[in-house]
Amino acid sequence: MLRVDAGAAAIQVEPTVWIVVCTGLLALFLALSKRRHELTLLGNSALGHRPILEEYSPYLLDQMIAVVTASTLVAYTLYTTDAATTARLGTPRLGLTIPFVLYGIFRYLYLVHQKRGGGNPSAMLVTDRPLLACVALWALSVAVILYFPLD
Repeated sequence: MLRVDAGAAAIQVEPTVWIVVCTGLLALFLALSKRRHELTLLGNSALGHRPILEEYSPYLLDQMIAVVTASTLVAYTLYTTDAATTARLGTPRLGLTIPFVLYGIFRYLYLVHQKRGGGNPSAMLVTDRPLLACVALWALSVAVILYFPLD
């Protein structure tokens, strides 16, 4: 959240409500995924590691992750299609990047649930080629949309 505020201050713009909401939800998504990874990795010894882990179960975390995942996608969609975003960026086409975000979140969930990942999101980003390709394609599509507008 502080990075959004710092980035907006650096380029002297006011962050939109939707980018703040989207960033907060994405941070919560990553935090819940890390908590789930920690809980499943430690198994029965989780309580001895950190007592707060007794308050969670993988099922509860999965339910919270599902809600946050959907909310993050909705927030990103609202951000990319918001009139203020469209006016500020000068294009209504940012919504074309939604499939990359959808795939990226689904890929991350796959890694968390099927590959027992999630403990280190940064490491997952740079070691998982499909996820890295998704982020690169998202960034490329944003750059093309912003700097090479169709008339």
